[in-house]
Amino acid sequence: MARTAPRSRPQAQAPRSPRGWALCGLLLGALPALVVFAPADWLAHGIARASGGQVQLAQARGTVWTGSAQLVLTGGASSQDRAALPGRLQWQLRPRWNGLAATLQADCCTPEPLRLALAPHWGGARLTVHDGQSQWPAAVLAGLGTPWNTLQPQGRLALRTQGLELGWSAGRPVLAGQAQLDALAMSSRLSTLRPMGSYRLQLAGGAAPTLTLQTLDGHLLLNGSGQWVGQRLRFTGEASAAPEREAQLSNLLNIIGRRSGARSLISLG
Repeated sequence: MARTAPRSRPQAQAPRSPRGWALCGLLLGALPALVVFAPADWLAHGIARASGGQVQLAQARGTVWTGSAQLVLTGGASSQDRAALPGRLQWQLRPRWNGLAATLQADCCTPEPLRLALAPHWGGARLTVHDGQSQWPAAVLAGLGTPWNTLQPQGRLALRTQGLELGWSAGRPVLAGQAQLDALAMSSRLSTLRPMGSYRLQLAGGAAPTLTLQTLDGHLLLNGSGQWVGQRLRFTGEASAAPEREAQLSNLLNIIGRRSGARSLISLG
């Protein structure tokens, strides 16, 4: 009668060493701290990369969630143009159940903190800008490179928003609400006339968002209108000078658009 081979007993697993358990505990404990105390430099690197280097947070301090930096605008990675906002920009980021809330404050420019909320959703995201007002130095635009480095604008930019929402859904931009930008007491190094005038840009959301430009006062006259078609803005307008100021504004009119007699024709898109 054949004898059956004895069954092999399963080998008992070696208990995990105390050092292994300690390492796991250390990693689990460090992860929340790493998230909470993530350095502000991480945010600065992310913004620089997302903007192609045109928006930079220099000398960042604090954490990703609460910090400050000097806001610098540049012409991009290969550009030598750069301009910094006076003072420092402070921020606070707070997670919410449906996204992220942010407050921004610059001593030079925001009487009240600017409040924003980002809400991702299936196929896109929505950025809500709470109603507010701010004023910014136009000179900082020169940091963005062409054509601002040629124009070298001077003056004040007063921004007002009302019910403004910027969205992205199924690969298409969506805009609701309004934004108004007043460019006040503007001047340029291309003209000896100071100031040249004050102007208003109005952005209105809807199924087909629109942009309008008008002159509030001054010797340089600007007007135009445009509309977003898909992802592109198509804008047409014209610039001209008050008759007694044509000589002082001639160089600037040559840069703004295509000259047609006393007018300069503006076309975008």
